[in-house]
Amino acid sequence: MSGNLFVLEGLDGSGKATQATLLCESLKQHGMFCRTVSFPDYAQPSSALVQMYLGGQFGTRPGDVNAYAAASFYAVDRFASYRQFWKNDYEQGTTIVADRYTTSNLIYQLTKLPRSQWEDFLFWVQDFEYGKLELPRPSLTFFLDMPPDISQQLLEQRYQGDHQKKDLHERDLAYLNACRESAYYCAQQLSWHVVACSAQGKPKTIPEISTEILRQVLRFSGQS
Repeated sequence: MSGNLFVLEGLDGSGKATQATLLCESLKQHGMFCRTVSFPDYAQPSSALVQMYLGGQFGTRPGDVNAYAAASFYAVDRFASYRQFWKNDYEQGTTIVADRYTTSNLIYQLTKLPRSQWEDFLFWVQDFEYGKLELPRPSLTFFLDMPPDISQQLLEQRYQGDHQKKDLHERDLAYLNACRESAYYCAQQLSWHVVACSAQGKPKTIPEISTEILRQVLRFSGQS
């Protein structure tokens, strides 16, 4: 029997990696077998096209690579990761916590298309990744909603003010704001859980956010 797949999604600087680690540790304390995965998998050759895209080798703006091409780069990386590294664990019942997933293709690529084409793209991505590539569908998806103006401050701290370390997406604030709008659309259409990661213009504490995520996961798992 396959395990559950819990996805933590959000814009750059929203704390996904930290929350993924904390969630997995908490689930282990509740007696679950759990492991984390992260995308893109920069340590593997399958991420080569993603790295070229984010590095600006196909154009200096996100829109220089169309939504379908860019989505394909990320999907292939996920396919390689799944087949090589976590398919067996997942199929044997291990709970997987993902820092980004197919959901990122929806958020980041929808903005490149007219609003009238968003529904078709949602169908295409899900058919391609879950259908054609046979990747597992998430059990629950959480969108960590950190406003871009706040996440930019957190990225400044991460990179110690070195703007050259930001990738093609991270340096484009207008693009990130548009991605936040597409995330709201996806959350509504696909029943994602939106987790507010700020209050009164300041980021919430890490424990405040992790407590909300764990509460929802335990409720889904019947342990609330």
